[in-house]
Amino acid sequence: METLTPAERIFCAIDATDLNQAVELAQALKGAVGGFKLGKEFFTANGPDGVARISELGQHIFLDLKFHDIPNTVAGAIKAAKSLNCYMLTIHASGGSAMVRAAVEAKGDEEAPRILAVTVLTSLTADDLVRMGQKPPVADQVLRLGQLARESGADGLVASPREVGTLRTALGNDCLLVVPGIRPAWASTDDQKRIMTPADAVNAGADFLVIGRPITQSDNPRAAADRIADEIAAGIVPG
Repeated sequence: METLTPAERIFCAIDATDLNQAVELAQALKGAVGGFKLGKEFFTANGPDGVARISELGQHIFLDLKFHDIPNTVAGAIKAAKSLNCYMLTIHASGGSAMVRAAVEAKGDEEAPRILAVTVLTSLTADDLVRMGQKPPVADQVLRLGQLARESGADGLVASPREVGTLRTALGNDCLLVVPGIRPAWASTDDQKRIMTPADAVNAGADFLVIGRPITQSDNPRAAADRIADEIAAGIVPG
């Protein structure tokens, strides 16, 4: 993994369904963040053309659609997504080894898009896992799914900051770790349950941080992004 500046570590989650609003926000943040995460809300409203509009700004795109289906269907989705020139995209690790392998094979030899496997959503708790018939604690389930995904060829994982240290230790430095659930000390936690500050997450082993509302709902999104980058820089422990 190349050395990243604090700003380059930040992927701003743009969940706006209004394309003009999304483009305006992306333009305001250009250069202050490393890229933009576009998820289901944005993609459902704006589709591939909307992704292209954001991509035209010249920054990395993280397409977070969390593909989860039979292997052949996911492979087809990955092939279609390659035309969008994304830097990273997501699948669900819980789709199983065959599905993850199909996604990786569909990507081919190109460096991008990097295939990231989602382990356990940051909104879920141990009680939620029990109700779904899965075995807690959350950290153990994250590690099980993370190991499965990496053994099946995924480039990296999406996981909560609470598990990032365990994953980094278990899976090594070659595993790309992208971490949502990031909240600066001065921001609301909203609906995220397993959260951490930006600097703490980087110190724990996160490569990229997905940050939405603390930036997008700020009166000055660029100033908020700069404040987070400064917080990361001030809090990184050399090593």
